[in-house]
Amino acid sequence: MSTRKRRAFSADFKLDTVMEGFRGEKSISQICRERNITDSLYYKWRDIYLEQSKDIFKERRGTNDTGDEDRIAELERMIGRLTMENDILKKAKSWLGTTRRSNGR
Repeated sequence: MSTRKRRAFSADFKLDTVMEGFRGEKSISQICRERNITDSLYYKWRDIYLEQSKDIFKERRGTNDTGDEDRIAELERMIGRLTMENDILKKAKSWLGTTRRSNGR
């Protein structure tokens, strides 16, 4: 019984292999021989790439916009509240300052 260990290929290796095939400078068989993989493995990686690459250009507008809009609205409310508190404190400070001066303190 032969216990053959499966080789693990990095994502970069797979992408480089598929892209080299797309360039067309070498035949798929030659690329596979040089990289020590089977033709069927190359075509499997190519098919996965072609299937998943469609998602790269999909609109992502709807996925996180509502969360961003909610966060923006919350921050705008907080700014309004802090501005109002700041104005109240400024008025209180000026009022206390005039009261103290009139009392001689």
